Amino acid sequence: MRRRRMHEDEPVTETSDLEALTEQAAPREAVGRYLAKQLGDEGWRDCRLELISGGKSNLTFGVSAAAGEAVLRRPPLSNRLPTAHDMGREHRVMTALGPTPVPVPPTLAMCTDEGVIGAPFYVMDRVSGYIVRDTLPEGYAESHEERLAIAHGLIDVMADLHSVVPGEVGLGDYGRPEGYLERQIKRWTTQWQATRDALQGEGSDLDRLAERLTAKVPAAPTGPIVHGDYRMDNVMLDPATPGRIAAVLDWELSTLGDPLADLGMFYIYWQDAGDETSELTAGVLPTVTTLPGFPTRRELLDRYATTSGRDLSEMPWYVAFACFKLAAIIAGVAARGLAGAMIGDGFVEMAVRIAPLVNAGNAALTNGL
Repeated sequence: MRRRRMHEDEPVTETSDLEALTEQAAPREAVGRYLAKQLGDEGWRDCRLELISGGKSNLTFGVSAAAGEAVLRRPPLSNRLPTAHDMGREHRVMTALGPTPVPVPPTLAMCTDEGVIGAPFYVMDRVSGYIVRDTLPEGYAESHEERLAIAHGLIDVMADLHSVVPGEVGLGDYGRPEGYLERQIKRWTTQWQATRDALQGEGSDLDRLAERLTAKVPAAPTGPIVHGDYRMDNVMLDPATPGRIAAVLDWELSTLGDPLADLGMFYIYWQDAGDETSELTAGVLPTVTTLPGFPTRRELLDRYATTSGRDLSEMPWYVAFACFKLAAIIAGVAARGLAGAMIGDGFVEMAVRIAPLVNAGNAALTNGL
C-alpha cells in the first residue's frame, strides 16, 4: 500500500485523558484486527492511532502501522442526532466519485458492525496535502498568483462536483432533489430543537430566521450532488502545486439537492480582507482568505456563475440559509461539548457564535449581499 503523508492541523497534544478518549473511540487492538482481516495484511494488526484535530463533528484518526498509513472516520462518542453522522453515506459518495474529476481520498473499508469499536466507521487512504484555516504553511503559496489559483481551484472543483450526473456514478438514489430546500430547513430546525434545552437560551432567534426562510424559498435548481459543507478547510491543497485540490473531505452532509446551497455556505466561510466580523469569525470561520492575494467572495461568485452557467440572483436567500444551517450545526457541537462527547477544548464556548450568524442571516434577507 502506498504511504502518504497528511498535513492536517497539528495532532492534539497527547495527555492521559486524550489517550483514554482515543482508546474509547477507536480501540487500537480492535482496529488493528479489523484492518488486518479486511485488507489482508497482518502488518496492520500492530497499529497506532492519533486523533487529528479540527473535527467538530465526526471524529478522525490517523492510523499508522508496518503495512502503511490510513485515516479512520467514526461518529461522535454520544449525543448523535437523527440522520447525522452517517458513515455509510460518506463512504458511498467518496467511493462513487473516485473515477470523476472531483478529487476524493481512495476508500479502503466500510465497517457497519458496531461491535468492532462501538459505532460504524470507514477507513480511507491518506492523501498528501495541506489543510489550511487561518495561515498558510511557511513558504507555500506566497505569491498573489498562487493564492488566486487556490481560490479558483476551490470554485472550479465545486462546479465539477455539481456537473456530475448522479445516475452515471451510481448515486441516482442518493437523495430526493425535489423539495430539498424545504427539507433542509426542517432538518436543521429539528436538530436545533434537539439541542435547544442544553444551551440555556443561546440561539433563541433561530426559529424566527427559519420562519423567514420558509416564507421565501426560491425555485431551486435541484438534482446535482451537493457536498453540504464545502469550504477551504474541508479540502486538502496539493503541497507541490498551489491551485490543485488534492482531496475534498468531510462528506457527511452530502446528498442530491440544490447546488446553490453549497455556494451559499462557501460564501459565508470565505472571509474578505477588511471584514469587520471578528465576533462572527472567531473560532468558527477560516481567516486565511483575508491574506493579500486572495480574491473577494463576490469575485468567486462571478467565477462560479461563469463556470457553471447558473443564475445567482437568489443568492441572498442561500446566504441566509447558510447562516441558519451553520448556527444549527454550532448548536449541536456545543451541546455535544456539554455532554462530554467531543475530544478537545472550546466546543461549549462556540454557542456564543450563534447570535452573530442569525444576525447575518437576517441582514442578507433584508438587505441582500
